[in-house]
Amino acid sequence: MKIALITENSQAAKNGIIHDALTTVAEPFGHDVFNYGMYTAEDSASLTYVMNGLLAGILLNSKAADFVVTGCGTGMGSMLACNSMPGVFCGLVIDPTDAFLFNQINAGNAISMPYAKGFGWAAELNLQDCYRKLFENEAGAGYPRERAEVMKKNRGILADLKGAACHDMLTVLKNVDQDLLRAAIAGERFAEYFYANSQDEAISDYLRNL
Repeated sequence: MKIALITENSQAAKNGIIHDALTTVAEPFGHDVFNYGMYTAEDSASLTYVMNGLLAGILLNSKAADFVVTGCGTGMGSMLACNSMPGVFCGLVIDPTDAFLFNQINAGNAISMPYAKGFGWAAELNLQDCYRKLFENEAGAGYPRERAEVMKKNRGILADLKGAACHDMLTVLKNVDQDLLRAAIAGERFAEYFYANSQDEAISDYLRNL
Protein backbone atom coordinates (compact mmCIF):
# COMPACT_ATOMS: atom_id res chain seq x y z
CA MET A 1 0.00 0.00 0.00
CA LYS A 2 1.20 3.51 -0.83
CA ILE A 3 0.71 5.81 2.16
CA ALA A 4 0.95 9.58 1.71
CA LEU A 5 1.84 11.85 4.62
CA ILE A 6 0.65 15.47 4.39
CA THR A 7 1.52 17.99 7.12
CA GLU A 8 -0.21 21.35 7.54
CA ASN A 9 1.75 24.58 7.99
CA SER A 10 1.02 25.16 11.68
CA GLN A 11 2.42 21.71 12.52
CA ALA A 12 5.20 21.50 9.91
CA ALA A 13 7.91 21.50 12.57
CA LYS A 14 6.61 18.09 13.71
CA ASN A 15 6.82 16.48 10.27
CA GLY A 16 9.99 14.56 11.18
CA ILE A 17 8.42 13.12 14.34
CA ILE A 18 5.26 12.10 12.48
CA HIS A 19 7.17 10.66 9.53
CA ASP A 20 9.48 8.62 11.78
CA ALA A 21 6.53 7.18 13.72
CA LEU A 22 4.65 6.33 10.52
CA THR A 23 7.57 4.65 8.75
CA THR A 24 8.56 2.75 11.91
CA VAL A 25 5.15 1.07 11.90
CA ALA A 26 4.11 0.99 8.23
CA GLU A 27 7.28 -0.21 6.51
CA PRO A 28 7.55 -3.53 8.41
CA PHE A 29 4.01 -4.29 7.19
CA GLY A 30 5.28 -3.85 3.61
CA HIS A 31 3.82 -0.40 2.98
CA ASP A 32 5.62 2.49 1.26
CA VAL A 33 5.43 5.95 2.82
CA PHE A 34 5.63 9.08 0.65
CA ASN A 35 6.20 12.28 2.61
CA TYR A 36 4.55 15.13 0.70
CA GLY A 37 5.53 17.66 3.38
CA MET A 38 5.52 20.23 4.69
CA TYR A 39 8.98 19.28 5.91
CA THR A 40 9.77 22.38 7.99
CA ALA A 41 7.95 25.51 9.05
CA GLU A 42 10.24 27.43 6.68
CA ASP A 43 9.21 25.55 3.50
CA SER A 44 8.50 27.90 0.61
CA ALA A 45 5.39 25.85 -0.26
CA SER A 46 2.95 26.30 2.62
CA LEU A 47 0.00 23.93 3.06
CA THR A 48 -3.17 24.98 4.88
CA TYR A 49 -5.63 22.39 6.17
CA VAL A 50 -7.85 23.20 3.18
CA MET A 51 -4.98 22.35 0.84
CA ASN A 52 -4.45 19.12 2.79
CA GLY A 53 -7.93 18.04 1.77
CA LEU A 54 -7.47 19.04 -1.85
CA LEU A 55 -4.12 17.25 -2.04
CA ALA A 56 -5.61 14.15 -0.40
CA GLY A 57 -8.36 14.16 -3.04
CA ILE A 58 -5.80 14.37 -5.84
CA LEU A 59 -3.63 11.57 -4.46
CA LEU A 60 -6.45 9.14 -3.69
CA ASN A 61 -8.53 9.71 -6.84
CA SER A 62 -5.49 9.35 -9.08
CA LYS A 63 -4.37 6.27 -7.11
CA ALA A 64 -1.00 7.90 -6.56
CA ALA A 65 -1.71 6.93 -2.94
CA ASP A 66 -3.92 4.27 -1.37
CA PHE A 67 -4.11 5.91 2.05
CA VAL A 68 -3.50 9.42 3.38
CA VAL A 69 -2.27 10.39 6.84
CA THR A 70 -2.78 14.08 7.55
CA GLY A 71 -3.81 16.42 10.32
CA CYS A 72 -3.60 19.90 11.78
CA GLY A 73 -3.76 21.48 15.23
CA THR A 74 -6.98 19.72 16.27
CA GLY A 75 -7.35 17.36 13.30
CA MET A 76 -10.83 18.74 12.67
CA GLY A 77 -10.03 21.12 9.81
CA SER A 78 -8.08 18.61 7.77
CA MET A 79 -10.77 15.98 8.34
CA LEU A 80 -13.49 18.33 7.07
CA ALA A 81 -11.41 19.35 4.06
CA CYS A 82 -10.64 15.74 3.18
CA ASN A 83 -14.27 14.69 3.44
CA SER A 84 -15.29 17.48 1.06
CA MET A 85 -13.45 15.62 -1.71
CA PRO A 86 -14.96 12.87 -3.89
CA GLY A 87 -13.86 9.37 -2.99
CA VAL A 88 -12.19 10.40 0.28
CA PHE A 89 -13.41 8.89 3.55
CA CYS A 90 -11.44 10.45 6.39
CA GLY A 91 -11.70 9.71 10.10
CA LEU A 92 -10.53 11.74 13.08
CA VAL A 93 -8.03 9.60 15.03
CA ILE A 94 -6.87 10.72 18.45
CA ASP A 95 -5.98 7.45 20.15
CA PRO A 96 -5.38 3.78 19.21
CA THR A 97 -9.01 2.83 19.87
CA ASP A 98 -10.15 5.42 17.31
CA ALA A 99 -7.66 3.97 14.82
CA PHE A 100 -8.78 0.37 15.42
CA LEU A 101 -12.49 1.14 15.15
CA PHE A 102 -12.07 3.34 12.06
CA ASN A 103 -10.12 0.55 10.35
CA GLN A 104 -12.53 -2.23 11.34
CA ILE A 105 -15.86 -0.41 10.96
CA ASN A 106 -15.39 2.40 8.45
CA ALA A 107 -12.44 1.06 6.41
CA GLY A 108 -11.77 4.56 5.11
CA ASN A 109 -8.79 5.75 3.09
CA ALA A 110 -7.58 8.72 5.14
CA ILE A 111 -7.11 9.82 8.72
CA SER A 112 -6.62 13.23 10.28
CA MET A 113 -4.87 13.62 13.63
CA PRO A 114 -4.41 16.46 16.15
CA TYR A 115 -0.75 17.45 16.20
CA ALA A 116 -1.13 20.35 18.66
CA LYS A 117 -4.08 19.56 20.92
CA GLY A 118 -3.00 16.88 23.40
CA PHE A 119 0.37 16.42 21.70
CA GLY A 120 2.51 16.12 24.80
CA TRP A 121 4.95 13.78 26.49
CA ALA A 122 5.38 10.44 24.62
CA ALA A 123 3.27 11.74 21.72
CA GLU A 124 5.42 9.76 19.29
CA LEU A 125 4.44 6.54 21.10
CA ASN A 126 0.75 7.37 20.72
CA LEU A 127 1.35 8.00 17.00
CA GLN A 128 3.02 4.61 16.60
CA ASP A 129 0.24 2.85 18.50
CA CYS A 130 -2.39 4.55 16.33
CA TYR A 131 -0.64 3.64 13.09
CA ARG A 132 -0.19 0.05 14.27
CA LYS A 133 -3.93 -0.28 14.92
CA LEU A 134 -4.60 1.15 11.46
CA PHE A 135 -2.33 -1.16 9.52
CA GLU A 136 -1.94 -4.41 11.43
CA ASN A 137 -5.41 -5.78 10.60
CA GLU A 138 -7.41 -6.23 7.43
CA ALA A 139 -9.67 -3.22 7.03
CA GLY A 140 -13.42 -3.66 7.26
CA ALA A 141 -13.47 -6.89 9.27
CA GLY A 142 -16.11 -5.37 11.56
CA TYR A 143 -16.43 -4.68 15.26
CA PRO A 144 -18.11 -6.48 16.78
CA ARG A 145 -17.49 -9.19 14.20
CA GLU A 146 -21.14 -10.25 14.00
CA ARG A 147 -22.01 -6.82 12.57
CA ALA A 148 -19.43 -7.01 9.77
CA GLU A 149 -21.96 -7.51 6.96
CA VAL A 150 -24.18 -4.66 8.16
CA MET A 151 -21.16 -2.38 8.34
CA LYS A 152 -20.03 -3.39 4.86
CA LYS A 153 -23.50 -2.62 3.50
CA ASN A 154 -23.50 0.80 5.18
CA ARG A 155 -20.07 1.61 3.73
CA GLY A 156 -21.45 0.89 0.27
CA ILE A 157 -24.48 3.10 0.89
CA LEU A 158 -22.22 5.91 2.09
CA ALA A 159 -19.99 5.55 -0.97
CA ASP A 160 -23.06 5.76 -3.24
CA LEU A 161 -24.31 8.81 -1.35
CA LYS A 162 -20.96 10.55 -1.69
CA GLY A 163 -20.81 9.66 -5.38
CA ALA A 164 -24.21 11.29 -5.88
CA ALA A 165 -23.30 14.37 -3.85
CA CYS A 166 -19.83 15.07 -5.31
CA HIS A 167 -18.38 15.90 -8.70
CA ASP A 168 -15.61 13.68 -10.07
CA MET A 169 -12.09 14.79 -9.14
CA LEU A 170 -11.19 16.18 -12.56
CA THR A 171 -14.26 18.44 -12.46
CA VAL A 172 -13.26 19.55 -8.96
CA LEU A 173 -9.77 20.43 -10.22
CA LYS A 174 -11.19 22.48 -13.09
CA ASN A 175 -13.66 24.36 -10.88
CA VAL A 176 -11.58 24.99 -7.77
CA ASP A 177 -9.65 28.25 -7.36
CA GLN A 178 -6.62 27.63 -9.57
CA ASP A 179 -4.24 29.57 -7.31
CA LEU A 180 -5.32 27.37 -4.40
CA LEU A 181 -4.72 24.30 -6.54
CA ARG A 182 -1.26 25.47 -7.63
CA ALA A 183 -0.33 26.12 -4.01
CA ALA A 184 -1.55 22.67 -2.95
CA ILE A 185 0.76 20.92 -5.44
CA ALA A 186 3.74 23.24 -5.03
CA GLY A 187 5.53 20.99 -2.53
CA GLU A 188 9.21 20.23 -3.06
CA ARG A 189 8.65 16.54 -3.85
CA PHE A 190 5.11 16.59 -5.26
CA ALA A 191 6.14 16.13 -8.90
CA GLU A 192 8.71 13.46 -8.04
CA TYR A 193 6.24 11.34 -6.08
CA PHE A 194 2.95 12.08 -7.81
CA TYR A 195 3.68 11.63 -11.49
CA ALA A 196 5.57 8.39 -10.88
CA ASN A 197 2.61 6.89 -9.03
CA SER A 198 -0.53 8.45 -10.52
CA GLN A 199 -2.74 6.03 -12.46
CA ASP A 200 -5.07 8.69 -13.85
CA GLU A 201 -3.66 10.34 -16.96
CA ALA A 202 -6.41 12.95 -17.13
CA ILE A 203 -5.65 14.22 -13.63
CA SER A 204 -1.91 14.05 -14.26
CA ASP A 205 -2.19 15.95 -17.55
CA TYR A 206 -4.37 18.65 -16.01
CA LEU A 207 -1.90 19.24 -13.18
CA ARG A 208 1.08 19.26 -15.54
CA ASN A 209 -0.60 21.93 -17.65
CA LEU A 210 -0.91 24.22 -14.64
